[in-house]
Amino acid sequence: MRKLPFPYVTIMTHQVGKMHNITSVEEAAENLAMNWPIKNGPMLSAARQACLDALEGRITCTEARTAFIAAAREANIYIGRQEV
Repeated sequence: MRKLPFPYVTIMTHQVGKMHNITSVEEAAENLAMNWPIKNGPMLSAARQACLDALEGRITCTEARTAFIAAAREANIYIGRQEV
């Protein structure tokens, strides 16, 4: 499977004080599915769909990244991003 990289997005993890840089659509999708601190939310749903769409080539990595950032903000775990 080809990797779909994007400029990193930094989020806070479930471990207090620990941050993680998300660097690809695949990594974003995994975090949204497995490690997300909230279970429901409009931005979370949109980001999950955006990652699937990017993996299937329907949208760009940049669009999936933007949706991931919105979901991270919704979950109050967004720290920052590498400028594109």
